[in-house]
Amino acid sequence: MMTLNLNPTGANAQGAFAKAGAMRYNADMSWDILGHGWAADMLRRHIAAERLRHAYLFSGPNGVGRRMLALRFAQAINCTAPPEPGVPCGACRTCQQIDRMQQPDLIVVQSEGEGDSLKVDQVRELEHALALAPYESAYRVALLLRFEEATDGAQNALLKTLEEPNPRVVLLLTANEPENLKPTIASRCENLRLRPIPIEELARALRERENLPQEKAELIAHVAGGRPGIALRLTRDESLLAAREAWLEDFFRLLAESRRGRLKYSMRKIEKRPRDEVKSELREGLAYWLSLWRDVLLVASGSDAPLTNLDRAEQIRKLAEAAGEKKAAVLTRRLEHSFARLNTAHLQVLLDNLLLEWPRL
Repeated sequence: MMTLNLNPTGANAQGAFAKAGAMRYNADMSWDILGHGWAADMLRRHIAAERLRHAYLFSGPNGVGRRMLALRFAQAINCTAPPEPGVPCGACRTCQQIDRMQQPDLIVVQSEGEGDSLKVDQVRELEHALALAPYESAYRVALLLRFEEATDGAQNALLKTLEEPNPRVVLLLTANEPENLKPTIASRCENLRLRPIPIEELARALRERENLPQEKAELIAHVAGGRPGIALRLTRDESLLAAREAWLEDFFRLLAESRRGRLKYSMRKIEKRPRDEVKSELREGLAYWLSLWRDVLLVASGSDAPLTNLDRAEQIRKLAEAAGEKKAAVLTRRLEHSFARLNTAHLQVLLDNLLLEWPRL
């Protein structure tokens, strides 16, 4: 596979719902994905009827399953032994290579890291690659991940490919919202909007397909907010749950710390460390802290929406009583703003200001 600025830590991080080794599909022509059967059925029918569009846009929140669905589609397009039209076998060399994002006719393009910019040179390099005939498959498939991170120049560069389609090329774009792309990009794609699935459905799937105990399945489903990709990462990598627990422990400990103690914590997190490393760590940690403040806001406002952090329900209730709805709303907005500024902000100042605004309990 030709990979353009592919982040190695992100490669196949979402993984497949299939167990290790060759994937198997049910007799109902399932693509072995969770929660987006309507989208898989539509794409399967496009293939079976030989009505492939030139470009598809998979939109939805991070971790909802955009990349997984796109990879399944790429498998279905180029599978060498489909049991039915539009259904990948999952066992042939092509299917397995695509699942690992390492197939010669699959080109993956994304920014260096989440939150960075996807640049015009990457798209121009992609255009040169797409001008070549497929090496061994029916189609060359370009997978452009998190395309909302593309610069204006990169999006403009892609327009030429969208306007002058090569009949043996299929473009698959993922983005959080079509509205965050240029209208001329979104309008030239078949748009599939993916949404989180019901938490109860996700928890049941984790119990049945991943053999998780009920309590753990419910916790992960809530932490993931109904997003299958995040749920799978938490299920299959125990270190992620351990990291979450550490960030939550820090959160509640910091609420009892003095201003000086909070500044010392901030310094330990950031001082004398590479910026990219700190930024990546803060992106993870602030997401967990944000989920806590949102839970506090839900409780303080009397909402009956499900909590994200079920295992911290009692602490959240006490914090909601102490902080109140107005303060919880302000701190949630502050954290959302800090999260959005991670790429450009002075990280030490950002974390200092964030922690100093928290109430002391």
